[in-house]
Amino acid sequence: MPLGKTSAVVIGGFPLGESDRVVTLFTRDFGKLRGVAKAARRGRSRFGGALELFTLGTLVFFDSGRSELVSIDHFDITRPFGAVREDLEQLGQAAWMAECVGRLTAERDPQAAVYGLLVRALRSIEAGVTPAPVVTAFGVRCVAALGHGLRTDACVACRAPRATRPWTAVDLEGGGVVCPTCSRRETGLLMVSPRAVDALGRLRTMAWEEAIAVRLGSAARDLRDILDGQVARLAGVPARVPKFLREVSTPFLTEARMKVTGDRA
Repeated sequence: MPLGKTSAVVIGGFPLGESDRVVTLFTRDFGKLRGVAKAARRGRSRFGGALELFTLGTLVFFDSGRSELVSIDHFDITRPFGAVREDLEQLGQAAWMAECVGRLTAERDPQAAVYGLLVRALRSIEAGVTPAPVVTAFGVRCVAALGHGLRTDACVACRAPRATRPWTAVDLEGGGVVCPTCSRRETGLLMVSPRAVDALGRLRTMAWEEAIAVRLGSAARDLRDILDGQVARLAGVPARVPKFLREVSTPFLTEARMKVTGDRA
């Protein structure tokens, strides 16, 4: 039974039987792996809290080759990212990243660039950077790293180069922006601001610290609509997390935070 060892981030999981747990991890060397952690839900489990969502650690596993599931032997915590789980907004934004990785990557398909992006984004959120721009930068770069980045330098319908005139149409199926002339006869286009089109190209090439510090303004919503549309198209189903993010942006979030922190209006 081959033994494997790699760095990994917990991106999901669910109970199995009375005491076991199936855990989904995104690993540096093997891509997405699903494994069984025996007795992980018992009070004196050797895993303790190591298998919490977003935890970064060193995974040791056995792979019999007879099942899609590996057997998790150890998961030693490198960085728990506990603060990310304690805030509703941070939790929701980070969960979108985990869902994005889980839906867009195949099992056992190494994607070292995406793994590095995920860890870097979690570190930024834990360090106190506003979660939304971090997740937007992550999403744009993640989709591009997986080979699905949208073309922004020319019209995907007529191939005309993008000129100084504002372009506001995106064809998710076609894979990029559409010029004003073609947008009048094309259907199923996503209409966004010119600033969002500009940011879509720039966020892929900027240094990470610059990308998460960019002031996107109203373009932020357009970029998330683009990303949510891409994820839904590539995965075949809409992501679940955006609904949660809409809910935690309502007054419910303020009330919940007050209960958690003891703050008073």
